[in-house]
Amino acid sequence: MIDLLGDTITVKRKNDRREADALAKVILALSGHDAVAWCERMNSGAVKIGNRFVRFGWKGCPDVIGQLKDGRFIGVEVKAPKGKLRPEQVIFLERIWVAGGVAFVARNCLDVIQELTNHNSMKGTK
Repeated sequence: MIDLLGDTITVKRKNDRREADALAKVILALSGHDAVAWCERMNSGAVKIGNRFVRFGWKGCPDVIGQLKDGRFIGVEVKAPKGKLRPEQVIFLERIWVAGGVAFVARNCLDVIQELTNHNSMKGTK
């Protein structure tokens, strides 16, 4: 971008879409994996409608939820390469894991393949 004096300036974008791009790739990898029965994007947040707020999802809810073909619940939190989990996200992923489900953080489709391979080999060891 050029400013009024003709100098080139760089505008840092707040949302460079890395996490959104990673989310699309993670959903594609999950959808195509032999162990996954179904998966869906879980939108969360809130919106003001009139004089009230309507919440979608819940605090800590993973970006993607689903079910493996063996019946286990799956929750995947998608993060950009340098993204960090919020405390409520850590707690929710731990809840899934403790209940016998599969829960992990994915930054790309390779993480999905690695995690599902690890969880399939560990099935029944909890």
